[in-house]
Amino acid sequence: MLYVLYTIHVVICLFLIMVVLLQQGKGADLSVFGGGGTQTAFGARGAATLLHKLTVFSFVGFIFTTIGIGFLKSGGTSGSVMSDVAVEAPAEAESTDPAAALEALTDEAETLGNEIIAPVDEPSADEGAEADAGDGDDPSG
Repeated sequence: MLYVLYTIHVVICLFLIMVVLLQQGKGADLSVFGGGGTQTAFGARGAATLLHKLTVFSFVGFIFTTIGIGFLKSGGTSGSVMSDVAVEAPAEAESTDPAAALEALTDEAETLGNEIIAPVDEPSADEGAEADAGDGDDPSG
């Protein structure tokens, strides 16, 4: 059944392409196939209405065959591509009180700060003065 629908779908697609290419554009005197030959076969206005009707019917057939193929390929079951994905439960908030949350963050920051950041010893004023005066490379003389 599916292969028959595929065959009908391909035939409708090719026919739709042909009918669209045979139509005249707005204000154009030549179409893709045969120039003005469609006007001599169907008349000036007859070709436009006939080709328009054929385009609409082939488009409707294209839509129905597309939906039919989609329905047959799915096996008639409805589902989603996301149906097999595991859903994790969202983490529950420990407290909704902003003051408690701020206190918990402050405690955590203090704990991390004490472990990671060690105080830096700055040199005393005596050590800095000795380093400047002890060189002996005085350019003034």
